[in-house]
Amino acid sequence: MSFFYLIGVYAFLWWFIDNFKSLFQIGWNLFMSSLQLNGNQPLNEKFGTWAVVTGSTDGIGKEYAKQLAQHGVNVVLIARNQSKLIHVSREIESLFPVQTKYVVADFSNGKEIYENIKYALSTIPVGILVNNVGQMYEYPEELGKVSEDVLYNMILTNVTAVTMMTRLLVNDMKLRKKGIIVNVSSGFALHPAPLASVYAATKVYVKNFTMALQYECEPYGIDVQLLSPYFVRTKLHSYSTSLMAGNFFIPDIETYVRSAIFTLGKTNETTGYWPHAIQFALLKMLPVTLRSIMIGFLNKRLRSEYFLQQQQNRF
Repeated sequence: MSFFYLIGVYAFLWWFIDNFKSLFQIGWNLFMSSLQLNGNQPLNEKFGTWAVVTGSTDGIGKEYAKQLAQHGVNVVLIARNQSKLIHVSREIESLFPVQTKYVVADFSNGKEIYENIKYALSTIPVGILVNNVGQMYEYPEELGKVSEDVLYNMILTNVTAVTMMTRLLVNDMKLRKKGIIVNVSSGFALHPAPLASVYAATKVYVKNFTMALQYECEPYGIDVQLLSPYFVRTKLHSYSTSLMAGNFFIPDIETYVRSAIFTLGKTNETTGYWPHAIQFALLKMLPVTLRSIMIGFLNKRLRSEYFLQQQQNRF
């Protein structure tokens, strides 16, 4: 009887401590989101004068590039669409007194693209790397109904890109003993996600990869941040009318990134937006099985919204 009692106490303490960390994160994000950067060391002094942002022509990546430029950081934009890259580059330079460069690269092409990226960045002292590029299904769907090409491209984009871009730049940061690497994961990394199984699995990779790098890079003075947003109103979620409508928990891109930027150099793991931290903490308290059922139910509803859109577009 005493043995099972001890096991129960141990399990309860483990659950309490683990979830206390999640609750602490809520307060931390609230505090960080309320800060102003005035009075803090400017980003271009703390980390360096140049940033690289992947997937920087749309969504979170584009907004990260703009807001880093607003803080006086020069930006290298990397994405696959040259015309969009030129447009974003000109837009940033017209708004802020910084330099921009761009590199055309399709991360779903695999290993062949990295030599060109390495050459393009060889003379640039990159202090901030935002590994944002990512790919999701067109809409939530069962694995067997998703094309092989989509799955291969998703793994190459979500897993290989974050690995190789970090490998490409981390040694130079070590030599200068400063810099920050921001790896964009997802709230889906917290639990299995039926109808988004491969996407969620790739984001678990990003999470574990990032947390291991934190230990590797700490002796060199390099920050490595895990950024795990929940839903944000981006093109990634255009399949859903309810997600694109937004609410308190589903912010627009500018609001989300403004909040996330405040956490740079202040926390190694964040949702980037304090209402997302509330979602994280509440979900963390539930058993994994229950979380999976809830996410599966949500994704079924979002898939229904997509099919309804397609039906309406036919008429």
